[in-house]
Parts: sequence; structure tokens; C-alpha cells
Amino acid sequence: MLLAIDSGNTNIVFAIFNDKGDLCGEWRAASDVNRTADEFGVWLSHLMDRENLIRTDITAAILATVVPANLTHLKSLCQRYFNCEPIIVGDPTVKLGIAVLVDNPREVGADRLCNAVAAHEYYKGPVAVVDFGTATSFDIVDAEGNYKGGIIAPGINLSLEALHMGAAQLPRVAIERPKNIIGTGTVSAMQSGIFWGYVSMIEGITKRIKLEVGGTMIVIATGGLSSMFSDSTDAIDYWEEHLTLKGLLTIYLRNKH
Repeated sequence: MLLAIDSGNTNIVFAIFNDKGDLCGEWRAASDVNRTADEFGVWLSHLMDRENLIRTDITAAILATVVPANLTHLKSLCQRYFNCEPIIVGDPTVKLGIAVLVDNPREVGADRLCNAVAAHEYYKGPVAVVDFGTATSFDIVDAEGNYKGGIIAPGINLSLEALHMGAAQLPRVAIERPKNIIGTGTVSAMQSGIFWGYVSMIEGITKRIKLEVGGTMIVIATGGLSSMFSDSTDAIDYWEEHLTLKGLLTIYLRNKH
């Protein structure tokens, strides 16, 4: 079985795939750079036990991180608790199976590379991936699978926190789809501004992307809040809850010895 780790700015996702490529387990932990390999190991072993997954059945691991400080601990986790050397997405020796056609390929986040690989593998293309994470990113993959670049905007939670921190009378609010566009109170006005503002951003940016590249393009949503937004606009064609994990699995299979 394969251990796949997606280490983001907010959460770290641990997933187990069996030899058929089926997802057998998935768990999230806060992306705390102070957590040690032993803490991750004990926590993950306990969760695997609850799902009747045997730690010694793990024979390989792959890791993508956008938090360099987590890399050492997560590599140590794979080595000490699962007795395997992880494949590191972004390492020059790791084959992605796609070309990265940007000014500096090493600047592209490992999660965005995974999304691009999975988007081309499962949907061909051209494809735009909208990832609702700590940042809201748009990644463009052409029909040949080339990663062409993208757009990075502030994430939804970051925007909400900025409103709360920057304006004394604005509270923290939950992200919800308001019934009406026009809010009749501070909370509903903030929720409408954030929710429908992001819907409008998605619609506007994807429209401009299609105009720039020419022709049609599939738009895929993934990431934490993607399900909420994918149901609220025709600009998104597909919702993929596990797109990054699918990318990790695909890259592992392309580098399997």
C-alpha cells in the first residue's frame, strides 16, 4: 500500500491507497511545524488501527509539501514508522509526466503540480483547476498536459480574517451561502460580500482565462471549500474532492521502481 502526504499551509492530509489505487483511508492534521515525526507517527498509527489498516502493509510513500519546515519531520515519519524512503514531489529526479512551462519551474508549489498532473490524467484538457486552499489558485494545463502557469488570489478565510482584523466593528463570521445578495445586517452583508464576491471572481477569471488561451476549457474545483462554490456557479464543470491525492498517486506510479 501507498502512503500519500499532502502538506499544505493550513492542513496536512495523510491518505492510504491500496495496490489497486483505491483510497482506503484519509485523515487531516493541522499544519504545525513544531510537531515531530514521533507525534505524527503515533497519531497516524492509531487512526490506521481504527480503520483496520496495518502499518507494516505500507511499502511506499510520496510527499508533497509547500511548507519546507515540515519536510524533515514528514520524511522521518516515512522512514522510521513505515520503513520507506518517500518520493518528494518537486525533486528534480522525480518525473511528473508533464512539462512545466513557466519562468522558474521550481517556484511552482508541489500541490499545484499534483493538481495539474491529475487534471491532465483524468480530464485531458485544456483544463483550469481552481483550488480553494489557504490561497485560491487557478492553474492552467493545455491539451498536451503542459503546465502553463496560473493565478494566485487571497484565500477565503484569509479575506475574512483581514476584514475582522482591519475593521474594529466587523466580527468573525462563518462562510455560508446567503439567501439574498443584499445583506440586511453586518453578518449577512459580510457573508454575501465574501461568498458572492468569490463566485464573481471565479466567473470573471475563468472567462478571462478562456479568452486568453482561446477555445473551450474544462474547469475543475478542488480544495476545502470547493463543494460549496461548485454548486453555485456554472463556471465550474466538475468538483474533485481528492484531486491533489490523485495527482500524488499518479506521480508515484510514474516513478515506481
